[in-house]
Amino acid sequence: MTDTATIAVDQFIAAPPSKVWRSLTEPELLARWWVPGDVAAVVGHRFHLQMPGWGAVACEVTEVEPERRFVYTFNENWTLTWRLVPEGNGTRLFLDHSGFDLDDPRARDAFARMGPGWRDKILPGLAQLAADLPD
Repeated sequence: MTDTATIAVDQFIAAPPSKVWRSLTEPELLARWWVPGDVAAVVGHRFHLQMPGWGAVACEVTEVEPERRFVYTFNENWTLTWRLVPEGNGTRLFLDHSGFDLDDPRARDAFARMGPGWRDKILPGLAQLAADLPD
C-alpha cells in the first residue's frame, strides 16, 4: 500500500460562511484568489482548473453540503476537502489537500512546496477576497 500524506490548513476568515462558500464555488471569484476554472457546487460536475505550469487540471466534485463542505478530486491522485465552520462573526476554513504519494519524488516535492503555498499565499488571498465581498 502506498503511504500518502495530507496538507492540512486552518484559516480564519473575517466573513460569514456564505461569502466563503461563494468564493470557493463561483468561477469568477475563484479566479480572483486562486486560478481560473469552471467550478460548480454540483456532485458529479467535472471541471478544469488552469494551473500555471501544469495547464488544465481535471477535477470532479464528489461532495457538496452548501456553506459547510465542498470536496473535489484534483488530478487523478489528489483530493481537496474544504470545510467551513461558523466562528463568531466569521468562518474557520479547514482545507485538506490529500493523496500525496511520498514514495514518488515529484509528489514529495509538490507536498513540500504546496503546504507553504496554501498557508502563506493562497488561503490568505481567499480570506481577503471573502472579507471584501459586498453583502
